[in-house]
Amino acid sequence: MTFGNDDRRDNANDDLSTNEPPQVTESANADRGRRRRGEDEEEKQEEQALVDTRISPETATGDVEAAVVENDDESSKEEEDEDDDKKISSYNIIPIDAPWSTRMYEITRTFFILGFVAFGGPQAHVALLRDHLVLRQEWLDEEAFLELFAIGQGLPGATSTQLVVSTALARAGPLGGVLAFCLWSLPGLIVLTVCGTLIATFVDPNSPPWWLIGLPPAAVSLVFKAFYGFALKLDVPIGVVLALFSCLVAVLLNNDEHIDSSSSQWVFPTTLAIGALVTLIDSKRTKPTGTYDKPLPGWEKESDDTFRRIGIPLWVGAVLILLWIAVLIVSIVLENRGGTDNNAYLDIFSTMYRIGSIIFGGGQVVLPMLQNEVVPSWMTKGQFFQGLGLAQSMPGPLFNFSAYLGAVYKGVPGALLAFVGLFAPGVLLIFAVTPFWSKLRHNMTFRAILKGLNATAIGLVGAACVTLWEAAISTAADAMVFAIAGTLAVAFNVPAPLCILAGGIVGAIMHPDAANLGQQPYCVAQGFLEGPEQ
Repeated sequence: MTFGNDDRRDNANDDLSTNEPPQVTESANADRGRRRRGEDEEEKQEEQALVDTRISPETATGDVEAAVVENDDESSKEEEDEDDDKKISSYNIIPIDAPWSTRMYEITRTFFILGFVAFGGPQAHVALLRDHLVLRQEWLDEEAFLELFAIGQGLPGATSTQLVVSTALARAGPLGGVLAFCLWSLPGLIVLTVCGTLIATFVDPNSPPWWLIGLPPAAVSLVFKAFYGFALKLDVPIGVVLALFSCLVAVLLNNDEHIDSSSSQWVFPTTLAIGALVTLIDSKRTKPTGTYDKPLPGWEKESDDTFRRIGIPLWVGAVLILLWIAVLIVSIVLENRGGTDNNAYLDIFSTMYRIGSIIFGGGQVVLPMLQNEVVPSWMTKGQFFQGLGLAQSMPGPLFNFSAYLGAVYKGVPGALLAFVGLFAPGVLLIFAVTPFWSKLRHNMTFRAILKGLNATAIGLVGAACVTLWEAAISTAADAMVFAIAGTLAVAFNVPAPLCILAGGIVGAIMHPDAANLGQQPYCVAQGFLEGPEQ
């Protein structure tokens, strides 16, 4: 009976199976087989886990459930972290097509803060601007930022300040550029104007106070650091040769009694022009000795939205260039005819404007030119280097040093005239050239010219190292301050203000009124320790 029942059940199953489509039956059987194998494998894995860990099934079940809950918690945490990252990355990012008033507020907020924290010189300024404007606030992309930086490198004036103006200009137009410039320079301008006025009034240049004695050698050590960083980027051999050439010319100009120091107004521009001509010729050779990179693909090549935001027509840019040239010619003519001899304020503006029109490479390059012009006619070497130390320790561009020089000579009005005179050429030219840049950036001839200009400008920084060392290092204590500040800046990457502060502290400790150490002449006595005849 049993076998019969089994046979009947088998026959019934066979009858049922014959009523199903063959492919469905095969698929279902395959699925059931896979499930059974999967369940068997899971059981084996659980048994093996129990054996390996030697725990009870109840504990294992609890651990598995806990692990599942923990994994769910970790996944939710990761998702929350990703959401937080997205919120942070998009926090305070204002769209590029936001209303103009919103973008102006953004410029005010950004550069008001940066004006107080921009320590460390041009290289540190560029890194700071990149971090804020490209990475955090996404004003522009990396390629556009580098191109704006290249504009400043190829124009006379303060490179980091021109980068500030051009990025704000591309963000909110001419008023945005002017506002950014004022906020960027304001803190240093105020402090150096006050210091220049007080030093000229209360500090005896022949006997500087203990808290100023260490500033000049510490400041000069930062010039050496800047030259080292610039020189590493030179092409070998053509860039090195051009830098050496301009360095020798500047050293000779500053240390030969048969050469009038006023000749710097045409010697330095001629030197820069020779450098540009050499690299231009080299770039046309079949096998050039220098490296001439192709332009980057940035900016909105297929759209003119950026240039609409700039808001300066090409004809206005051309007018600004003509205005810069006209003011330069008038200032040179007045100086050559002695028209500034009886007007100290006109002398301040014309001198600073001429220097600002011919200086390539930023703040460090301008130092030897300024020293030639203002020492000893405006101030002593001691006052010059004391102000240089203060300027190195202030936020903002080194060109703010002009406010100190003008304040020492003619008080607050002199400070404002010197400030405007030194900055005006670079600011005018960055406003003028930015609208033309879309065409110039694709021109390999223009890029080759920039190579020569930069190389010869770096040589002028090297000359500044030679001349400034001779003027600022008078005693063994000065040399020790120089070594300490330079080591902090180069080896330990200590910010410039802290290096200046350290130099001031060491100088104060070794001062004759304190420890009285290292006061024997290191070289021939020069600089701020000499009498008024210097």
